[in-house]
Amino acid sequence: MTLSPTWIGIDVSKRWLDIDAPAGGICKRIANTADAIATFAATLPMDGTTVVLEATGAYDTTLRHELAWAGIGFARVNPQRARDFARATGRLAKTDALDAAMLAQMGAALKLHADPLPDPARERLGLLSKRRDQLVEMRTQEKLRRIEAADPFIVQDMDRHMQALDQAIDAVEAEIDTLVKSTPQLAQDRALIRTMPGIGPVTATVLLALLPELGQRSSKQIAALAGLAPINRDSGTSRGKRSIGPGRRRVCKAAYMAAVASLTSRSPLRASYDRLRQAGKPAKVALIALARKIIVTLNAMMKSRTPFHP
Repeated sequence: MTLSPTWIGIDVSKRWLDIDAPAGGICKRIANTADAIATFAATLPMDGTTVVLEATGAYDTTLRHELAWAGIGFARVNPQRARDFARATGRLAKTDALDAAMLAQMGAALKLHADPLPDPARERLGLLSKRRDQLVEMRTQEKLRRIEAADPFIVQDMDRHMQALDQAIDAVEAEIDTLVKSTPQLAQDRALIRTMPGIGPVTATVLLALLPELGQRSSKQIAALAGLAPINRDSGTSRGKRSIGPGRRRVCKAAYMAAVASLTSRSPLRASYDRLRQAGKPAKVALIALARKIIVTLNAMMKSRTPFHP
């Protein structure tokens, strides 16, 4: 027998988890530890239960792992999206318990779907991708400081540091390649994604690690997850300026860079960019539209397991 859907809101902090599910009468606080979470998860029915939590970086890692181990689905929502929902429903007060209640209500109202269960290899790929981004940012900052440096010793020290950063980046990229090649599903997915013009190894890694929903959601849903869905701001007869977001910022950036790269790679997708430019759209607007088209096309490719075909 299939149980009716239940959404449980959990507000995550470093030490505590506040839990609320109005439909089930659950309202409690437990420690943010593996044992406490496992004990709580064992009381939940696997069928029909979805835990809703805000993305809080490292603080929600244990919760996600224990829920996955127990077979409990969860929806990890963008904090900005949660705040927008709270304001829209008139929730001005803010406490941990109230936030948990709001997340439960949000799940029920929006009928949130559970995220794909964590895959250890994919999660490690995400950590390696993040580390590469950090090292690249450090190298960029050092290069900027190098331009202004005048003291010979400092210049030499900066050069040594940048060389070390280059070596560190190479090491991380090699580890990423080893991980993907040793994981059949990741290797197949990367090969498929790389058939898209403009998609290089870095962008492919970001999409593999941070957008596991590729091929599992509708075009509108995948664009929204990538932070590339257009948002209308109309009222009455007035038409406001369109914008994008919120979504996964790193995925959005990767898709945008793929759009830029496709302009110089003779990609057949460039035609859509050219049409928008000829229609008078600004270059950035046309690039965002192209980035959205790339993500939507990749989603269809992953769903059908077919390589890119113009």
